[in-house]
Amino acid sequence: MVPVLLVLLLVLILFGAGFAVKVLWWIALAVLVLWLIGFLARGTTSAGGRGRWYRW
Repeated sequence: MVPVLLVLLLVLILFGAGFAVKVLWWIALAVLVLWLIGFLARGTTSAGGRGRWYRW
């Protein structure tokens, strides 16, 4: 009985980790898309040139 419970626990842990990694990939993809939109749609400066694309 104990080996069956250990295998079920292992499957549950691996499934949970796989789901969390998949969610993190989707979040990373959304952040990348937002960054690209901000990079391409940045405003212009008063001199007519493009502004800095970074914040720091």
